[in-house]
Amino acid sequence: MTELVAGQSALPPADYIDETRTLYSSLGFDPYRWAERPEPPEFVPLTKPLSESRVALVGSGGVYRAGQIAFTTADDTSIRVIASDTPTSELRTAHFAYDQADARTDPNVVFPLDRLNELAADGTIGEVADNAYAFMGGIYSTRRLEAELVPTLLEQLQADEVDLVLLVPV
Repeated sequence: MTELVAGQSALPPADYIDETRTLYSSLGFDPYRWAERPEPPEFVPLTKPLSESRVALVGSGGVYRAGQIAFTTADDTSIRVIASDTPTSELRTAHFAYDQADARTDPNVVFPLDRLNELAADGTIGEVADNAYAFMGGIYSTRRLEAELVPTLLEQLQADEVDLVLLVPV
């Protein structure tokens, strides 16, 4: 539980599901249908300490590097490969479903590449994978997500020989 500063009141927690339904309804996706699976995926524990693990960043905030093609509209299942040593000043965002003002000021709020590199530098994690991956999370076709984006992303992460993925959803 967080402590309150004197004179401040606690805000109620945001109801993410209701807020998402309201947002997507305003964008013409009404009613919003969640992708659901009957069984959650199996938990897979780490096989080595975090301080020895190779970690990859994957974000759904529509981040891309200057010079790459920006994401387009809903159901864009393309992926942007971004070198993990890319300066934050070269990162851009293109996403139709969230206010990008903060992400455009500091991409780390949706794609914490600098923070992950800091964790590697201080030894919290073993290393950051050479590449980070970004996609635009407004994918409404579960079929396309599972058939196009996920296999490509998994193939690239396996080729990078990562031990752990930090997934940052937006």
